[in-house]
Amino acid sequence: MKCVVWDLDGTVWDEVAIEGDGQSLPTPRPDVLRAIDVLAERGILSSVASRTDPSLLALLKSTPELAERFVAPQLGWGDKSDSLRRIAAELGIGLDTLAFVDDTAFERAEVAARAPEVLVLSPEELAARLDEPPLLPPVLTDDSRARVRRYREDSDRKAAAASFGGSREDFLRDCDMRLAVREARPSDLDRLLELATRTHRLNSTGEVPSAEELRSMLASPEWFVPVARLTDRFGSYGMIGAALVERRDAAWRVHLLALSCRVAGRGVALAFLRWLMERSGAGIEVLMRPTSANLELRVLFRQCGMRVVEQPAHDLAVLGAPAGTPPPDAPAWLTIVEEDS
Repeated sequence: MKCVVWDLDGTVWDEVAIEGDGQSLPTPRPDVLRAIDVLAERGILSSVASRTDPSLLALLKSTPELAERFVAPQLGWGDKSDSLRRIAAELGIGLDTLAFVDDTAFERAEVAARAPEVLVLSPEELAARLDEPPLLPPVLTDDSRARVRRYREDSDRKAAAASFGGSREDFLRDCDMRLAVREARPSDLDRLLELATRTHRLNSTGEVPSAEELRSMLASPEWFVPVARLTDRFGSYGMIGAALVERRDAAWRVHLLALSCRVAGRGVALAFLRWLMERSGAGIEVLMRPTSANLELRVLFRQCGMRVVEQPAHDLAVLGAPAGTPPPDAPAWLTIVEEDS
């Protein structure tokens, strides 16, 4: 679960908010604020989808205790399912990573019918399931705890991009983006598991190794497990990428390539893949399981000249580039720094 989307009237607060001159919003329920803070500690964002006067959005954003807790709020008279789609698009996540909390049975039924991927809950059900999966992730890391702050930093990036006078590439150069890559350490194990579990859009197979399997890979000379961190002038994205690579004589085989959706559109996947190609010295092959979510990654592999060279299962392919195929150029706005392990 990546984001819980809350209704306002009757859910976040007991009253019905009506906008007016000097009007303040109703007092939020303390138990709801506690739940939002607990979720934030687990790296789960909170947003709003409320059928109400859109002008209340200004009040919501100017009320500190609410503005600091909610990202990408949607207020209006349209269907809640449409609001959820806008929230997912703005955050760059899938509908299947959202939960929706509303006190009204009609609104819950509308979302369940038109957005069946979303987990739909009443406030009472949310309270009862707060300490159960998927609201309680199996792994909690420093990166996950910082997720809410990082999404806020991303809002600053989007605002800066909207007001930037030059091209998209000029803006990315202005961001001073740095991709730091190194071999994983035992202390990275929890974050590796988290990346394998929570990434979908930029995930090559969707397979999640066990902690023991990962621990064995980190200790084995037959495996290479690199990780990547991204920073820019707005802040740190944290550890955003990892790969599980089997060292083979003919070509290294990437069993899993996983990157956070927060870096989509920045050229990070291409830069990381190119670095892997150069590091292998003998070329790489990538295991690929097509899903409805990872089309962007499949397109990237094709752009890199990779084609199916083996089909071990009907839903799993091995992609490889012909011998002598040069890796594509890394994005000019990204500086790649190789760190010590």
